[in-house]
Amino acid sequence: MSIEPVLTYPDLKQNGETGLMTPDSMETLGSSTVQHGKLSDRVYLMKLSPQDRDHMVTSLDTLAREKGYSKIFAKIPAAMEEGFLTGGYRVEARVPGLFNGDGEGLFMGRFLTPARARVKNAGLLDQVLAASLSRAGAVRPVDSGFRVRSMEPGQAGIMAGLYGKVFSSYPFPIMDPGFIKETMASHVRYFGVFEGRDLVALSSAEMEMASLSAEMTDFATLPHMRGQGLADCLLFAMGQAVRSMGIRTAYTIARATSYGMNIVFARAGYRYGGTLVNNTHIAGGLESMNVWWADLTA
Repeated sequence: MSIEPVLTYPDLKQNGETGLMTPDSMETLGSSTVQHGKLSDRVYLMKLSPQDRDHMVTSLDTLAREKGYSKIFAKIPAAMEEGFLTGGYRVEARVPGLFNGDGEGLFMGRFLTPARARVKNAGLLDQVLAASLSRAGAVRPVDSGFRVRSMEPGQAGIMAGLYGKVFSSYPFPIMDPGFIKETMASHVRYFGVFEGRDLVALSSAEMEMASLSAEMTDFATLPHMRGQGLADCLLFAMGQAVRSMGIRTAYTIARATSYGMNIVFARAGYRYGGTLVNNTHIAGGLESMNVWWADLTA
């Protein structure tokens, strides 16, 4: 099974000025797309090619063991559930309609060490989820003084700067203007909130047109602007934009300890799909993540 680079990014090793850390790399495994590296200490099967279905469980296991990772995380069609269960995986989240609006998608995890599977802050995760579910559907009004814009490649520098101010680490190199421009040119639309001429918040819609799905992600608000509903504003704008492009299902993978982000999605009518245990290195540490999803055709 060949492993070939798809995208290469500059070294973002941690430094005293920005605190940035080297992101995990994206590569092809066979004909499928994976992300892996020591930052999140995992292999993430992001896009499974149909021609790799029969041997992907073995290929992921081989890669993870060669690199010494402690988790494998896979996004797959529900039709492949049995094969991954047999391979030692467990279902961590379900998203109806993830594949073309009618095929259920699964997020499955395999833990290669006991410590990686252990939830240390289960009480807090339960509290955040309960608080979020209690706010389901309670859409928050947004200050009409804020403007949401679709971002342009020429703004990549200020976007990367904002992300660098908000995150000390992130699973993808969004602090790099080159990465932002490259993803803009392929499959990602970025949206920003402006106060006057100043960019104060960002998010992105990572679209997969083959499955008519979009991940609503990369939310970041400058500290002095938090608590004003800017993430709600961004999510609403992104939902309208991707729906107009034919996207049928939207989802997110949000930090399970974040009251704010989980409430934003619950408030917007997204449904809870499950929790990915000790899944992602973000904001300086390894965290569990909640999956939320919405049917944009409803």
